[in-house]
Amino acid sequence: MSDFVQSLRLWFAPGRIRDEGETPDYRFSLANERTFLAWIRTALALIGGGFAVDQFLPDLRWGVRAGLALALIGTGAVCAVRAVNHWVRCERAMRRGEDLPSSRFPALLAVLVAVVALAMVLIVAWGDV
Repeated sequence: MSDFVQSLRLWFAPGRIRDEGETPDYRFSLANERTFLAWIRTALALIGGGFAVDQFLPDLRWGVRAGLALALIGTGAVCAVRAVNHWVRCERAMRRGEDLPSSRFPALLAVLVAVVALAMVLIVAWGDV
């Protein structure tokens, strides 16, 4: 079974993670969980921001408003999925005594949020689009 499929199974049966390696110091597991919750808060903020753009900027052309809203909501959804995947990968690595997995996702998320923010700055600066 591939590593991805095994990780995916652990999303829905986290108790199975105890079958891997040794139990790490609980402080590390709790820190991993706090990181997961921070990613979930970020996802919720992005999704809320997407709905806010759609509901509170009715003067924007539909395509611009929908594009910004969908970009934020989609990024939030990806962030939520990535949060659980990252939690499982880190928990497995800690139990196995391996290095924590690296990720390009934070950089990707920052670029996506910056692009949407730039688009919103342009909309505010030039008025109704």
